Amino acid sequence: MYSFDIQRPTTIADAVAALSTDEALPLGGGQTLIPTLKQRLSAPSVLVSLGTIAEIKGVCTGDDGAVCIGGGTTHATVAREASSYPALADLAGHIGDPAVRNRGTIGGSLANNDPSACYPSAALASGATIVTNTRSIAADDYFQGMFATALNEGEIITEVRFPVPEKAAYMKFEQPASRFALVGVFVAKYADGVRVAVTGASENGVFRWTEAEAALSSNFSADAVPAAPSGDGMISDLHGSGAYRAHLVAVMTKRAVAAAR
Repeated sequence: MYSFDIQRPTTIADAVAALSTDEALPLGGGQTLIPTLKQRLSAPSVLVSLGTIAEIKGVCTGDDGAVCIGGGTTHATVAREASSYPALADLAGHIGDPAVRNRGTIGGSLANNDPSACYPSAALASGATIVTNTRSIAADDYFQGMFATALNEGEIITEVRFPVPEKAAYMKFEQPASRFALVGVFVAKYADGVRVAVTGASENGVFRWTEAEAALSSNFSADAVPAAPSGDGMISDLHGSGAYRAHLVAVMTKRAVAAAR
């Protein structure tokens, strides 16, 4: 590590002001940023902690029935308090280990948009809205590739709004050491159709499997899940080939549909 300053604002306005310089980076739960600093892949002179901003923490139900989660809310809190969206609570309760769940935040995860993170699939499959200090962004517009999002410099995720589906489930095939998703699939059934989002598989990050959505919107059954998508463009590494990940996409989708409640 190296020396840097840390600021602990207590309001969104103060955090935005602190992030106005090129040398500053936001610090959520630190589960990705701190290892990055240790490896010297990033060298900010100032870290702006978002963990002291009470107004971006907590879980509530919106007037429209959506589950509203503050960007600074930890995975453990989501697992405990998002009970009106069981599939989302279950997803949060299986991220990493207890240490990660008690430090990591939903806003930090979505801002980082790791290609193997779990929350991006939940947000995309749910048609969630990512709310920042300046605007609201539909999940379909928010995710723009591996580690890439629609966020501007200094923009902070203050809340994520999840419409609650009729049925949903998340299934992931874990990488045993990291507990990241080698492939994870979130399936959500709404009155107007089914949304299926896949994480961990594609070189372009989280994506919607539209062929499965069309099939499941007509027949919400594991038997209706189409054959595995092409392995072209899938991640291929020491944990599995692109073809293997493509196979897992279909397997995890079938399991999610069967488990959906």
